[in-house]
Amino acid sequence: MPTEQGNAQGSSPAAASGIGRRGALLAGGAVLAAGIGAAAAELARGDRTDGRSVTAGAGAPPAATAISFHGTRQAGVLAPQQPATHLLAFDLPRTSAAADRKTLREVLGALTGTLATAASEAPADPRLQSGATTRLTSLVGIGPAAAARLRLDVPASLAVLPAFPGDRLDPRRGDGDLLVQLCAADRWTLTVVAELVAAAARSAGAVPRWTQSGFMAPTAPGTTPRNLFGSKDGTANPDRAAADQWVWGPSGAHRDGTVLVYRRIHMDVAGFGALPEGKRDRVIGRRAGDGSPLSGTAEHDEPDVYAKNPDGSYVIPATAHVRLASPRLDRGARMLRRSYSYDDGPDDRGLLFCAFMRDLNQFVRVQERLATRDALNPFVQHRASAVAYVLPGAGKSGTLGDGLWT
Repeated sequence: MPTEQGNAQGSSPAAASGIGRRGALLAGGAVLAAGIGAAAAELARGDRTDGRSVTAGAGAPPAATAISFHGTRQAGVLAPQQPATHLLAFDLPRTSAAADRKTLREVLGALTGTLATAASEAPADPRLQSGATTRLTSLVGIGPAAAARLRLDVPASLAVLPAFPGDRLDPRRGDGDLLVQLCAADRWTLTVVAELVAAAARSAGAVPRWTQSGFMAPTAPGTTPRNLFGSKDGTANPDRAAADQWVWGPSGAHRDGTVLVYRRIHMDVAGFGALPEGKRDRVIGRRAGDGSPLSGTAEHDEPDVYAKNPDGSYVIPATAHVRLASPRLDRGARMLRRSYSYDDGPDDRGLLFCAFMRDLNQFVRVQERLATRDALNPFVQHRASAVAYVLPGAGKSGTLGDGLWT
């Protein structure tokens, strides 16, 4: 699970406001990490307007404005990470390439209209008309199997992930021809919008495949959330310049798209918690108390994966998660990590790892190191997986996926 990727994070107003109406929790996986706030906000500033409206009345706090669905890049990647998420995957019918391409066009058109309306200041569904904006963000991506079958214009690296040692993947919970991720500050919004998305996709010809919900820890402004292991998770993410190098596509048709890797990772919370604190710190490579790397004294110190003790052993152990996920072992390559926790019952809790990158091979390299050597492996198990090309955004007169057919 790659944890060490870049720029110190802050908290969005939504993430800082707690559970209940505006609540949630977490991060990590093939990288135990969330990656919220400052980095995403920096990315967002250059591509879309997301301010606050004029005060509704004397003494009242400013009302949050809607996050625009329209833009050169999808808001589900650009906007600051929200406290709760819901993912939906769909398959397309398999008839002929021409017919299935037509179906895909219709599905993307239906999703564009549905998501744009739900994210607007005036959503059509009365259940979203509570007097406050939904603050909904979303992303839509195309799976590698559909891209190959329908000969779509996607990044060359887009492919199904190879099998990794220790994987226990359930195909009913992973993959898919289309992937939709919804994010919001509250569960109600996600429940309603997920219903609208599923109905729109089905009416256009798509078949539901799987769904999954997740949450983040309520976190004070400027601090890093903790995961279900109790570790600070998402200490760093790439800033805008690094994201342009490692996250977003190169110049050309894919410049405003990116590749998403999703992994559903079961965590043995009790087993990990039974370890002595010092042992837990050595497994992760960070101190649980303040999040500082074992080679440093503060949370945002860059982990020195080459520092050694007087006896020649590494200060950050050779099998520590932080060391194996370090960009220093991957020529500086970084991912944007925006993961969530999940709780599907007392025997199935863990992480929904979501990471964005320009080149899928970056994830493969990191996960191959982790799968074979990570000291965290006895406590985590990858149970579902998906890859998607996150499409460039759509303008107000455009449709998601307009560039797939060229």
